[in-house]
Amino acid sequence: MTTVHPEIAIVSSNMLTDLGLAGIVRSMMPGAEACLFTEFDELCRKDKGQFYHYFISVPVLVENARYFLERRHKTIVLIQGEEDTGRLPQDFHTLNICQSEDRLTRDFLMLARTAHGPHRSQPEAFRKASEQAPKTLLTPRETEVLRLVASGLINKEIAARMGISLTTVISHRKNLTEKLGIKSVSGLTVYAVMHGLVELKDI
Repeated sequence: MTTVHPEIAIVSSNMLTDLGLAGIVRSMMPGAEACLFTEFDELCRKDKGQFYHYFISVPVLVENARYFLERRHKTIVLIQGEEDTGRLPQDFHTLNICQSEDRLTRDFLMLARTAHGPHRSQPEAFRKASEQAPKTLLTPRETEVLRLVASGLINKEIAARMGISLTTVISHRKNLTEKLGIKSVSGLTVYAVMHGLVELKDI
């Protein structure tokens, strides 16, 4: 069976922002391919309908509203802090990129759990990433460690909660990250929420 790797288009003139967001997308959606574009015309030349999502800046949306209105169920507009969103067309999801990684992780998860567009389905890339994850490879102990990591506990706290040694916790974490191919805490948190191991309100 061929593994589908979601392609995510990131369209912005700020290369540093693009690179940072690409790294976050890859960590939160294992297997996803982040494609960076600095100009809208470049995106148009490459877009053959393969992109699961478009992460775009406010200027890109405003200048090319018709294009993205047709794709609004797959479009996420990148805003910066308290940037005025009054000029944005309705029915677009937004993501504030000027915040901590923990907050950004939570917002990504909110997008994954939010009805998206007229079909009110989970955003496609998040669903694909969830479907591909090999959750059955984890042992019950690894699963419990993952749940506690996603809940915000550090190794020492996990050891105390589970009644095992710190060395054993570290071993379980090493095994589960190797099996899932996810190293960051934010990525593990996304995985745990999407597979029902922890509630969004508890992270």
